[in-house]
Amino acid sequence: MRQLYHPSVEEITVEGILYAFSDPLRIQIFADLAMAECGKNCSNYLNIGNETLPKSTLSQHFRVLREAGLIRSERRGVELINSTRCAELKDHFGSMIQAIVTAYAFQKMKKKTRHGV
Repeated sequence: MRQLYHPSVEEITVEGILYAFSDPLRIQIFADLAMAECGKNCSNYLNIGNETLPKSTLSQHFRVLREAGLIRSERRGVELINSTRCAELKDHFGSMIQAIVTAYAFQKMKKKTRHGV
């Protein structure tokens, strides 16, 4: 089985993080993982937002998040369990990641309020 790539904290860049967060589904996945008490399987996100994602698309989103250094994926049998690397990244990036996730949540809340959802 192929080894998963997880960059060291020194290899993680602001540009890579911002690219990973540039897709609304990826930041939604990351925000949910950040609030979770434990790691989650990719299949927890097959139905995200208002759409059902193909497994290949979902795998791509998790690969981008992992290669940006935002999540760690651990194989458990045939499953990949994903969790954030927030604790590792805090020393290197300060509150930047949390600020982005908070701004995303605020934006999402405002959108729901405007549209009466």
